[in-house]
Amino acid sequence: MVRIYVRRSNDVSYFTNDDAREIDGLRSGGPGWWLRGSGDPAEAREVSDVLQTTERSTVHGYDIVIAAPRPVSVLLGVDAVSAPGVVEAHRQSVHAAMDYLEDHALVVRDRRLGVDRDESGRWRSIISYTHGINRHGEPHLHDHVLVGARPDAARTVLDSRALFAHTQAADALYRASLRHELAERTPWSSWRSFEGVEHVVGLDEGYRALWSGHHQQRGEKLRWGRAETVASWAKDLGRFESQGVMAEPHERRSLDEHAFAGAFEGRHDVSRRHVVAAWANAARFGQDPRSIARAIDALYPDLNGSRGVHEPPISVRDARMVPLVREHGPRPLDERLFDEWRQRSRAPRSRSERSR
Repeated sequence: MVRIYVRRSNDVSYFTNDDAREIDGLRSGGPGWWLRGSGDPAEAREVSDVLQTTERSTVHGYDIVIAAPRPVSVLLGVDAVSAPGVVEAHRQSVHAAMDYLEDHALVVRDRRLGVDRDESGRWRSIISYTHGINRHGEPHLHDHVLVGARPDAARTVLDSRALFAHTQAADALYRASLRHELAERTPWSSWRSFEGVEHVVGLDEGYRALWSGHHQQRGEKLRWGRAETVASWAKDLGRFESQGVMAEPHERRSLDEHAFAGAFEGRHDVSRRHVVAAWANAARFGQDPRSIARAIDALYPDLNGSRGVHEPPISVRDARMVPLVREHGPRPLDERLFDEWRQRSRAPRSRSERSR
């Protein structure tokens, strides 16, 4: 889940004062890490410098919270051996989501002759903080990514409309990347159902109920050490009740075309960010975000290079590509197989099969 919070202060003590010791030993270094830039993540003066703004703006920057799906966070509590790989898969996917936002959502509005133009931007520095629990002590792997309101070398602040408009696509890319990276770095793999629920292959659904993340009260900010965290999780596991394992789909190399087409239900037109979100969600077992970008560039050339709020649209029919899918079958995830896919035709069905 990706959520964006506006920061109207350069006070970063919430981040610099939290050592996030609950996941000591599961990550490289401390909780703070630089996606771009350098300095001491525990030094407030250096971190607050990330929140670049202008004299006229009341917005200093944004706290972009990127959280792993519940079953992936659960792995921190049930598989200590694989937990470092889970954290690294998460961090790699955080980086992928931020790359997408910078490439497609970071724009500055420039009005010339009465026409608004979106000028691309780049953040001078980006820092993130990795945490492993929520306010109730449950496994909750998430990052707080801090960025400034003013892009590097820009005279004005970024267009927040674009940042929020692309959040759904960034979220889908993060989760697709996480499913991909998890399988690359750990013995676990995860998949997304047609209903949009994330699962981990072989993980009992009882763990989702045990650490649901749903509570009536928000709770107090916790500052647990690693030993205290492990002890609390072990105590929780004493209440575990099995609810069974969800059966995963068998096909991993092609797009879930039903989920992809369904993502555009109710829309009148489709922009690139909508295609990105639909594709990432329909890659059931995940996909490298760079591969997703190449696939969309190849299949939807009219959408290449678009960014900001005013991306050029295509029709829902063109986005779904239903005639091609009917002719050639589900599209492969690997763009290198597109030529082979285009040359493939489904065997004609008998009249009795078509009537079913």
